[in-house]
Amino acid sequence: MDINFTTNGPDRPEQEPPRAQKEPKKDGFWKKLPGRIPKSAVTGVLVLVAIAALTLVSGSYYRVDEQETAVVTMFGKHVRSDTAGLYFKIPLLQKVEKVDTTIHGTGIGYAVNNDGQTFTVGTEGIMITSDFNLIDIDFYMEYRVSDPVAYLYNSSQPELILKNMAMAAIRSTVIDFTVDDAITIGKSQIQTQVKQKLQESLAKENIGLQVINITVQDAEPPTSEIVGAFKAVETAKQGKDTAVNNAKQYQNEQIPAAEANADKIIQNAQAQKQARIAEAEGQVARFNAMYEQYKLNPLITKQRMFYESLESVLPRAKVIITDGSTQTLYPVESFSDTGDQNKEDPS
Repeated sequence: MDINFTTNGPDRPEQEPPRAQKEPKKDGFWKKLPGRIPKSAVTGVLVLVAIAALTLVSGSYYRVDEQETAVVTMFGKHVRSDTAGLYFKIPLLQKVEKVDTTIHGTGIGYAVNNDGQTFTVGTEGIMITSDFNLIDIDFYMEYRVSDPVAYLYNSSQPELILKNMAMAAIRSTVIDFTVDDAITIGKSQIQTQVKQKLQESLAKENIGLQVINITVQDAEPPTSEIVGAFKAVETAKQGKDTAVNNAKQYQNEQIPAAEANADKIIQNAQAQKQARIAEAEGQVARFNAMYEQYKLNPLITKQRMFYESLESVLPRAKVIITDGSTQTLYPVESFSDTGDQNKEDPS
């Protein structure tokens, strides 16, 4: 059995306390940091703080292009709308959404692929007409954002809503036209009515979009069997219009010529009328003068008239006067005439 004795008397010296380890020398900023935080960790924290500060500063400014409108909100509430320029916002509190306000276009009834080729979109363009015929009619619609706030917050898919409105307006308009009018002369009227109905629907729904224009690109029967017949009818109508225009042109050319010719004929007739009237009046005056001479000496006047008539009828005949019982001939000729004039007419 072992017995340990512990002596704590004045004769035993006390044990010296352990000597503390020598601390490393620290200067400046590092003296204030706890000895257990490494210097690399502090450097990383400072880098993160610098990045955060830089992010906050860079996020405080934003730029808006000329073809955009920026909508600024704070806690989900609209604060303002900014056009082109450089602006400041409160970091982390204000949110900015930019909206393109340029004019966009989309096809209704057809689409265009990346190669620029068009293709039909199902039965999107098939409409029914007032005469219960089907027609495949394609439209091109141009639109733009008119109210950026309503565009962002009044609906989730404003473009889709716009297209559905356009389809409804087109169907309600085409049904009022016959298939012939929709294919030929009624296109402009259809465009006007569709645009008006679509603008009224957009004003009522207020989705922030505005229709600039909508035009008919193509209209034809939906089946290939009757496409040729419709084209033949359209060609015949065009031929009819051409014939009518040519006839009107010929009419416009001939009527003035005929009127001028008629005026010429009337003027000639009037001139002949006046000439004949003057000639008749002269003959009447001559006859009256002759009659006055006849009353003075009827026999001599009758003989003179007989000779004058005979001379006018037979200008080259020879007149022989006889008393009826003798054969004495009396040629009534001028003795001063030349021999050529006394020759008989060989005829």
